[in-house]
Amino acid sequence: MTLTFQRLHDPPKPPLLQPPSPPRPPNPVLLNWVSSILSNPSLDSSKCESLMPLLSPHEFDQLFYSIRSNVNPKTVLHFFHFASQSFKFRFTVRSFCVLVHLLIASNLGPPARFLLIRLIDGNVPVLCADPNSKHIEIAVAMSELNNASQPALGIQALDILIYAYCTQFKNLGFGYAVDVFEHFSDKGVLPSLKTCNVLLSSLVKANELKKSYHVFEVMTRGVCPNVFLFTTAINAFCKGGKVDDAIAVFSKIESIGVAPNVVTYNSVIHGLCKSRRLEAAFQFKEKMVKNNVKPSLITYSANCVFKEMRSWGFVPNEVVYKTLINGCCTMGNIGEALEVRDDIVSNGVTPNSVTLNSLLHGFCKSNQFEHAEQFLDKMLASGLPVSQVVSYSVIDWLCMKSRFDSALRFTTEMLLRNFRPSDSLLTTLFVGLCKDGKNLEAIELWFRLSEKGFAANTATTNSLIHRLCEFGSIKEVVRLLKAMLERGLALDKFSYNTLILSCCKEGRVAQGFKFREEMSKQGIDPDINTYNMLLHSLCSMGKVDDAVKFWVECENHGLVANVYTYEVMMEGYCNSGRIKDAELLFSKLVTKKVEPNSVVYNTLISAYCIDGNMIGALGLFHDMKNNGIQPTYATYFSLINRLCNIGHVEDAKELIDEMRRNGLVANVACYAEVICGYCKLGQMDKARSIFLEMSHITYNRMKLHILS
Repeated sequence: MTLTFQRLHDPPKPPLLQPPSPPRPPNPVLLNWVSSILSNPSLDSSKCESLMPLLSPHEFDQLFYSIRSNVNPKTVLHFFHFASQSFKFRFTVRSFCVLVHLLIASNLGPPARFLLIRLIDGNVPVLCADPNSKHIEIAVAMSELNNASQPALGIQALDILIYAYCTQFKNLGFGYAVDVFEHFSDKGVLPSLKTCNVLLSSLVKANELKKSYHVFEVMTRGVCPNVFLFTTAINAFCKGGKVDDAIAVFSKIESIGVAPNVVTYNSVIHGLCKSRRLEAAFQFKEKMVKNNVKPSLITYSANCVFKEMRSWGFVPNEVVYKTLINGCCTMGNIGEALEVRDDIVSNGVTPNSVTLNSLLHGFCKSNQFEHAEQFLDKMLASGLPVSQVVSYSVIDWLCMKSRFDSALRFTTEMLLRNFRPSDSLLTTLFVGLCKDGKNLEAIELWFRLSEKGFAANTATTNSLIHRLCEFGSIKEVVRLLKAMLERGLALDKFSYNTLILSCCKEGRVAQGFKFREEMSKQGIDPDINTYNMLLHSLCSMGKVDDAVKFWVECENHGLVANVYTYEVMMEGYCNSGRIKDAELLFSKLVTKKVEPNSVVYNTLISAYCIDGNMIGALGLFHDMKNNGIQPTYATYFSLINRLCNIGHVEDAKELIDEMRRNGLVANVACYAEVICGYCKLGQMDKARSIFLEMSHITYNRMKLHILS
């Protein structure tokens, strides 16, 4: 393949980068001064302030260029910023380019890129020969800095420069990027393959086709193109109507052993279709399949193929329609798929179930679930076979939208067709129906599944049991459990714990214990959560001694109490006035190295306050904070209430201030205690001040709540 293109235009000649007169030898004093500043790890701004009035842009450029191998790039970057900001010093383009090179060489790519962008957009004071040709001046300076011993450094700098023009400065036109590319290519330097791809792709997207042809021809002389570069070039030739050139590039790809991909084939096929060479297009399609490259939607663009087939007098049949619709839907182009469907109907062809299921799948894939729902409804009403996977995608979407009536209706239709929903979908549906107040419908669905032989598994059934228990439907739960056992579905620990929790919440503790016994009979060992729920119920009923015995049984079964167990028992002791027992239990908790939480501390602090033991309460309060446990509203209220009752109102007020410092806003109850405390002491001014503070905070909280 031989592609020859003439240079599009002669790029602007590089402006003079240095003053016309020959540069004088560097001033040794200034040279040492600049070197000492720029070689340090950090910038000494006081030395810079003394130096700047003595420098001109060209003089600094000469000094900087001569010492560039001995400077600290970060310090130089800070120096440039300092001089530009504080003295409006205009560095030369070459000085900026030297710094960019230094930053790249030090693996400081992001600062180098940012500096170059600011240089291009004029956001830094710069001395350049001609602002209209600044890009050429930058390119010349960059190319002169190239070092034969470090070619990668020059390529990296070129990459950053071209990438900036292609992405950050599209408004300038891609001619700037091409000028830079040509200048470097004339010097025998080409950007990396990745940047070549970016430049060529940018030109093609901008419809700069002539420039893209020239750039591609230059690129092929110095880089080894990959399939992406070749494909972009093929696309450019096809867009410009140069299909034979595109085919020549395609042949070149094959001859050098690069495998064309689906986009490569699609570009050629599309170009051939546009140039009315339909037979050649189909030959390429066959070649594509033969080479194990899977066709895509673009391979058979419906509009293109229809137009060409009809221009040849060929009427598409059902197979062609099905292929086109399937291709459109696979790629998510539903609009085009529907046009094909309408064409089918207008030609008197009835779409079959395979075609319609492809459309249904396409709706789901493109997130057009409203259309998918309507389409599925029509298919079911017509008695057409539907795809199980796609149908359940629609049902899952309906659940996400909390449209559980519609989800249940479609699920029922699926069951009539002997399709079993997945366990995850059933779980979502059961939970949603119960949340929507449709407990009866959820239970009926469970039994309908069972009758069909599609019994929900234990985990799914547990989710239903849990929701039913939350709504107090214990009779229905018992009915469900019996049905589970009759059908050989084993209850697990979660099932029983859910039942026990429900019984405890309703005050039917005896029934909870029966479930615990039934649990053991079924060979399921109760866990610590089982015991905690029953312990809590016993303590709430004031049966602390029974709770202690039950805890002993728990330990005899080898179960280790967790912090919640201690919470429950300590609360039981404290509510019964057995503070000493609660203290012993707290000591046991510490000995067992169980991490106490705020509830444990709050329980004992509250008990101490009620008992009048403020030394003990405040001691626990400080211990709590020292252990990294954040006090809560309950903690502060117990202390504030008691302090105010014994006349220590100032201490209580300090606690309110501490709450604010810790990010807790005291509620009305806390403020009310302090206000009452001041009133009892006759300190009405302080009471009024606290009242105003409370009113202000309460108003702001209400306002914030309303706004949010």
